[in-house]
Amino acid sequence: MNDSQVTGWSIEGDGPERLVTLGRISGLHGVQGWLKVFSDTRPRENILTYSPWYLQRGQGWEKWLPEAGRRQGKLVLVKLQGCNDRETARELMEAAIAVRRSQLPVTADEFYWADLEGMQVVTCRGVNLGRVSHLFETGANDVLVVRGEKERLIPWIWEQVIQDVDLEQGRIRVDWDPEF
Repeated sequence: MNDSQVTGWSIEGDGPERLVTLGRISGLHGVQGWLKVFSDTRPRENILTYSPWYLQRGQGWEKWLPEAGRRQGKLVLVKLQGCNDRETARELMEAAIAVRRSQLPVTADEFYWADLEGMQVVTCRGVNLGRVSHLFETGANDVLVVRGEKERLIPWIWEQVIQDVDLEQGRIRVDWDPEF
């Protein structure tokens, strides 16, 4: 069992050291401590390029180092240092997998969902719609869930709906009818 405990960190935290969830432990594989991982990265096996991982256990986060991993069909399998048997692996079931925001690559014209969550959303005419609660995929496009005086679902359609994203100011400008 790994004994490196990280406390006081939050996915909702600020700055480059905040934790961003990339997946979760979803199952066991074999008897030597291998784990099945549900990955939110694209492609799925990209989660294996990050180290260390922080696994949410109880109220805190524990630091773990991936030792080996591979994609197997639709699954990602990983072996973590210090997880050498099925019982230790079982203790990690359903743990969220996070990395520090600073570990993610810098993007020029794309945004990480984690960076958009909590941002203020205003219309082109300056009407405050609320803050981004979270995002989800629909297949056609991603959708911002904005919570203010009411909840709004705003499609992520660049230049048509989403006019501007200002990460420094924490604001997204949208072409959206506030009555909708």
